[in-house]
Amino acid sequence: MDSKQVYLPSLVFLLSLVSLVKCSNWCYTGCAETPSHWEEMPGSSCGGQRQSPVNIVTSNVTADLALNDFIFVNFSSQHTIKLVGFNGHSVQCTLMDNEVEVSGGGLNGTYSATQFHFHWGDKEPHPGSEHTIDDNRYPAEMHILTIKKGVTTEEAKNQSDGFAVLGFFINGTDNGDLSGAWHTLTSTNITGSSVDVEVSFNFSIDDLLGDVNRKQFYRYHGSLTTPDCDEAVVWTIFHEPIQVPHNLINRFSENTDLVNNFRPAQPLYGRKVTASPATPLPPVSEHHWCYDSHCYYSPPQWSEMPDSYCGGQSQSPINIDTHSVVMDNTLGSFTFKNFDKGAINYITNTGHTVECVLKDNMVEVSGGGLKHAYSTLQLHFHWGTKAANSEGSEHTVDSHRYPMELHIVSKRKDLTLKEALQTSDGLAVLGFFIEDSQSSKRITSSSGVSSSDMRPWTKLTSYFSAIQNISSQVKVTDVISIDDLLGSVNRDSYYRYSGSLTTPSCNEAVVWTVFKDTVKLDHNLMMMFPKYTTFQDIYRPIQSVNNRKIYSTSAAEALRSILLYPLLGCLFALVP
Repeated sequence: MDSKQVYLPSLVFLLSLVSLVKCSNWCYTGCAETPSHWEEMPGSSCGGQRQSPVNIVTSNVTADLALNDFIFVNFSSQHTIKLVGFNGHSVQCTLMDNEVEVSGGGLNGTYSATQFHFHWGDKEPHPGSEHTIDDNRYPAEMHILTIKKGVTTEEAKNQSDGFAVLGFFINGTDNGDLSGAWHTLTSTNITGSSVDVEVSFNFSIDDLLGDVNRKQFYRYHGSLTTPDCDEAVVWTIFHEPIQVPHNLINRFSENTDLVNNFRPAQPLYGRKVTASPATPLPPVSEHHWCYDSHCYYSPPQWSEMPDSYCGGQSQSPINIDTHSVVMDNTLGSFTFKNFDKGAINYITNTGHTVECVLKDNMVEVSGGGLKHAYSTLQLHFHWGTKAANSEGSEHTVDSHRYPMELHIVSKRKDLTLKEALQTSDGLAVLGFFIEDSQSSKRITSSSGVSSSDMRPWTKLTSYFSAIQNISSQVKVTDVISIDDLLGSVNRDSYYRYSGSLTTPSCNEAVVWTVFKDTVKLDHNLMMMFPKYTTFQDIYRPIQSVNNRKIYSTSAAEALRSILLYPLLGCLFALVP
């Protein structure tokens, strides 16, 4: 056995290296310069529009015949890895100079491989790949970094294709080779004071990659995924993952005290992702939409989707110009049936928002100028980012956008959902703005319950950890009523207009009620929405009013509602 190589049953070397890592001015968690602040660092390109990683939406990927087979030089050599180390951000294997090369695969030239490293999560089932496929994140990801031959590192940083990175997803298996290349790599012991330690492995890069089909891959232009995030990378993401036993993957997080060392997915900003001809792609008929530019159908393109009404003349949301609203004395009080009951059946991550699905045929809305009775189906939310001053409501009032907005969606009781979507008043949506409970003081209701009581919202958000994956859902066992969530909001003062759903296919079938009063919510609870879903700025831009009338409850009615609470307070004060 080579004296430079010692095998142990765990990744002991990483533990010994943690104390040796030099301080860095960025991190994934635990310091000021987390990924959301990388763009603020001096000399950083992390705020650019060609950033990596990205979410690859396979239905938006097109095949490119120019993406031919790769040529891999010395990938089968067992003597190309010269150093292994932990740099505080990843485990990195440094390769012998000018020995490993990559060409073909649609690359413009030959590239020399310099190192490969890894990204991981926090033990399974908390995945940590940087790139995602249709929002699916793999347990880990391996990056082989190569630089174009004939250029220096500094020159490469200033060329759009100066680097070529080969990305391989790593998937966990219940069984597999526990004595091969991955065992050797994750069992290496490093001693001494050097972060990088010389090794003499008896395995090759091919041994690590296993049976991955290297004819199937995705291609796009992006950046390095760590500061300074230079936009100089031709990315190749292989479709098939490397299969590695779970316990070997877990050694990365177990022994480094480093978890979740992956950058969140970045917007595409119009970039196209292509694929090699051999890559399996879904049928063209499957369409995906999103709020930002990480997919083909971003908001400006929603009207181009099949069977879409998003280009219509009565679209939502809108800006409510209070100077042009029309007072309507027929807009009276609502009748809310079972809003005081625990009606939430389950909570789900739709891939676009957090949605609370209600128990069937339990909650109803009528009155309030509505011409029909409506059965309430679900409620969902729109929000901005994790920033303290984030704004994410869909509707705006005099161009002011609130931090969040709650939509309670109801369907006419006399119609099927399909019929309701094709009827101008088939749906009724109640919109409530949400703002920080500390932004202003709130008068308590006549029941004596303060609107700052966050217990119902604390219960609601406690379920979010169970819906971090798209399409996941969790049964609600707590009694949480809609009344609990709305608190003491004045429901007699509101705006009314005819509009549409605010997500594709944007059917113009909605009677909109937007309440003037706001729900007050603790800022930390607001942050649970972007934290657990990772969705940000999930609101549609303002749509043109197009001569539609916006109505309002009468001034006298609004004044009566505003004066009600103080008056009741005075009356109670007189009771002996």
